[in-house]
Amino acid sequence: MRRSFKIRDPQTVVRVALGVLLAANLIAVGLVLFPPGGSAEDLERQRASLLAELKTRQTLLDRTRQHAAAVDKGRSEGDQFQSGYFLSSRTAFSSVLSELEAAAGQSKIKQRERGFSTEPIEGSDALSMMSITAAYEGTYGDLMHFVHELDRSPNLLIIESLTAAPLANSTTLTVSMKLDTFVRDEGTPAP
Repeated sequence: MRRSFKIRDPQTVVRVALGVLLAANLIAVGLVLFPPGGSAEDLERQRASLLAELKTRQTLLDRTRQHAAAVDKGRSEGDQFQSGYFLSSRTAFSSVLSELEAAAGQSKIKQRERGFSTEPIEGSDALSMMSITAAYEGTYGDLMHFVHELDRSPNLLIIESLTAAPLANSTTLTVSMKLDTFVRDEGTPAP
């Protein structure tokens, strides 16, 4: 049941051809007036907006890089500070003991009793604070020399408290002091 349509009338052929050409022209006019990506002005506005956004994001990226560099520098300096001033847990007691003995020997102050205790620092797995309580006897000049020697220590020794009282009928002072220092656990590397 096939039918074949034959157009024998030339007027009909011309009308169909004109209709197709009219439709093609309408499509062309629509594409010129309303291009698929937008008009040239729309595309230029969109380009300017994207360039402004790119510049803003580039500035933000540069700022973030500066912050990251500052954080890295701070971490590096913190690690250097810890390794330079915080004592190793393996040698903390012996190094503090020898340092106190050397300072006492140079200042001619007599060492009496002493005690050590360590407590973990809250919020850190690798750091703890060592407290040293010690008693000494000597003159005021000897005490000042002893404090000066402790101040020159390469380790971070903090004098938390110091009390001095004179012995009866003497120029000798009895001195009680509490020192603090920080200890880094050797099992955990410095952060």
